[in-house]
This record gives sequence, C-alpha cells and structure tokens, in this order.
Amino acid sequence: MGADGRTVVVTGAAGGIGGRYVHAFTASGANVLATDVAAATGAGTALAEKASTASAGRAVFVPGDITSDDDWAAVVEAARAEFGGVDVLVNNAAVYQGLASKRPLTELTTEDWDTVLRVNVRGSWQGIRAVVPAMRAADGGRIVNISSTVARMGAPGFAHYVASKAAVDGLTRAAARELGAHGITVNAVAPGLVSDEASRTLNTDDYIATAARGRALGREMAPDDLVGAVLFLASAEAGFVTGQTLVVDGGGVFT
Repeated sequence: MGADGRTVVVTGAAGGIGGRYVHAFTASGANVLATDVAAATGAGTALAEKASTASAGRAVFVPGDITSDDDWAAVVEAARAEFGGVDVLVNNAAVYQGLASKRPLTELTTEDWDTVLRVNVRGSWQGIRAVVPAMRAADGGRIVNISSTVARMGAPGFAHYVASKAAVDGLTRAAARELGAHGITVNAVAPGLVSDEASRTLNTDDYIATAARGRALGREMAPDDLVGAVLFLASAEAGFVTGQTLVVDGGGVFT
C-alpha cells in the first residue's frame, strides 16, 4: 500500500508489536528507522538486521528515549542521513507491560500517573513535533498514533493508562487540524486486547478469553491483526483520511 521507498520511523520497535510493524514495512519496500530505549539496543539491532534480510526495504536501529528532545533530534537526523528524510511516523512506544499489575485509581501514586502520561502522551507529542519539519520539507507525510479501545470502554485497574490513550485520541484530532494544510495526515489505530506477552503480564487467561468471546469475530487478537490498519494509514492510499481513530478489535467495540 504505497510504502515502497518511503522512510518510516517506528518507536517502541524492539517490542513484539513494534517488531511486527518493522518487518511489515520493510517487506513492503519501506526503509525503517527503528527506535527504542537504550536497554533494548541488542534486541533492536537484531530486529533491524533480520528485517533487512531478504526484504525489499532496509531497517536500522537507533536507541532513543521518546521523552527526550535530544534523542528525537538524533533519530530524525539518523533517518535523514540513512534514508533522506521522514515520510511516516508510527508512534507505537508506550508504558503498558511496565505497569506490572492492575490497581484501583485510589492506590495509584502521583509518580505512577506522571510516568504513564509522560511517555504515552507527551512522548507521542514530542515525536510529532520532531518529525514535522522534515515532513513539511517533503510536502507531506503520515503520522499514525497507537491508541486503545480502553479509551472508549474504560477498564478498571489502570486509570492512568486509559486516560493516556484517550489523550492520544485527542492529540490525533488536534494535530490533524493543525497539520492538514501541510499535507500531513494524522490518524490513530485503537487495538483491542492483544493476546501477547505484554497483555498476559496484566491479564489472566480467563480475562483474555472473555474478551475474545465478546467480539463479533469471536477469537483472540494477535499482533499481526494490527499490521494492515497501520500500513493503510501510512500509505499514499490513505491520503484523504485524517483525524480518525480506527478501531481494530474484531468487533468488540463499535464506533
């Protein structure tokens, strides 16, 4: 879907879902600047090497903290030096698995709240701000934020995460309004509960199975179920779609 030769920045790339995006983009012919925290450098470098093997596109890994303006500047400069610029940003990085357990909102600390909002919301905004100059110079671009269906449903046990994803939806709409005049589209993908390692650190097997039964398609959601939506919103074919949040959850939530 129009990815051939484009340059894509994927944050949170060393994780399971982020890695799927990297592989999907390189397979479609895009060049990918994959980034994640410094502690994930080994995994991120191995991912980039594997994604570049026998793919139409190429991937490189650059460590970076999405809440650091200096690190964002380094990521954008690396994308420019390696591939000539930035055409697409996938704001995938977020605090989720690191929440460790669900707790009532009355038991969350101020530090808990600030950490999640700082990464999930401020980090996404910082990423948008960092890539916009390069996209303007190229007369357009695609920004895809990763939200969540919990922003619509409300889920007990992690109010800070729910609030952060609702804020990502709002940021998506605001950015779409501001950046449309520059040919930049801004959309979000809202996954349902994905059956992966990260989800199983916070949810029991019974909870995941119950979520699956509540879907129109009646099955658990895999990371690969998200790839098509992200590729579409990043493509030339989605050039007249902006300010939208696309729910991908097998028919659990209808909007």
